[in-house]
Amino acid sequence: MKDNPRLLALYKLHRDKLASAEEQEEFEKLLSDQENEEFLKSYFDEVWGKLSEPVYASQEISNSREILDDIIRSPQKLPRKVKLWPKWAVAASIAIVIFTGGYLYFQTRSQNSKSTEIVNDIAPGKNGATLTLANGQKILINDALAGNIATQAGVSISKNASGQIIYEITDNGSNNSAYNSLSTTRGEQTQVRLPDGTLVFLNAESSLKYPTSFRKLDKRQVSLTGEGYFEVAKDKAHPFIVKTANQEVEVLGTHFNINTYSSESNVRTTLLEGSVKISSSNNSKILKPNEQAILSGDGNIRVSEADAAVAVAWKNNQFMFDSENIQTVMRMIERWYDVDVEYVGEITDEKFWGGVSRFDKVSKVLKSLESTGKVHFKIEGRKIYVSK
Repeated sequence: MKDNPRLLALYKLHRDKLASAEEQEEFEKLLSDQENEEFLKSYFDEVWGKLSEPVYASQEISNSREILDDIIRSPQKLPRKVKLWPKWAVAASIAIVIFTGGYLYFQTRSQNSKSTEIVNDIAPGKNGATLTLANGQKILINDALAGNIATQAGVSISKNASGQIIYEITDNGSNNSAYNSLSTTRGEQTQVRLPDGTLVFLNAESSLKYPTSFRKLDKRQVSLTGEGYFEVAKDKAHPFIVKTANQEVEVLGTHFNINTYSSESNVRTTLLEGSVKISSSNNSKILKPNEQAILSGDGNIRVSEADAAVAVAWKNNQFMFDSENIQTVMRMIERWYDVDVEYVGEITDEKFWGGVSRFDKVSKVLKSLESTGKVHFKIEGRKIYVSK
């Protein structure tokens, strides 16, 4: 089968709701071509064929080939706003599986896989954080009622009904030297809208330090540990800078994700929209949408194409794995479920692809991984034992 990387790239953007209007138009135009239609049919036939070998598919999966046929058969009938998304979601959930090692199937079960041994199950993480004010006062966001939670130096800090923290300037003479920090522990995530309108999502075991006001400042600078997703308010006169331990990301207005966990070997910055400049002690790079900068320990920056949906899956309450080894997968689980992981015997070298909700109990996530037949788990208290 002749490869068609552009069509697959546009399909991924469409599948993950990241396609621009121009990309969506190009995607629909390509779908109207007979040769491209045959390519997609062959591509998904290959995926379905490989799915049928190691697992017994659910009824949803067995029906999805017919759904895909129906969609491809009449792409010209699709409205501009992509009403096909709900149907394609079924196909997408399978198409994300790559067949070069480990298999990860959701809503399926391997005939020979062992059952996860569970002494007690573990609930998923939740929204929550600790806000530390400039005077050292700490506020547990979970305990705070919706409404105003603090006022300092001409800035009002409130919490809305969904738990998002919102900063609003109430006095033009507000103190720019006052800094707050917002931190999450394992098993927590939160959102904050900064005084300039920038929206930040914080993943588990992360922190953000920022001024309570950006007024009279030449640049909007914040510091991040862990992982954060930024939707930066546009302000060409005042660049927005995110500092991490080993790099700076400078933007004017854009959407991007930074994974800077100290437990990971590299810092990964993924751009969804706009443009950013990544700088380290050694060099700097400019990112375009759907590119990822990988900063290694020696300060070198490598840029590659990226599936942005994988990078921001956590923000959308999903785990998504894209050729990840079991250690990387389990570090995600450690942070979100607040558990410890211990490996027993030889560690599997299989790679895992796929996605599952972050709001499932840990046993369901582990059973999905275990259905590959390549890894086994035992849960005791808040410890997970991993074996082949």
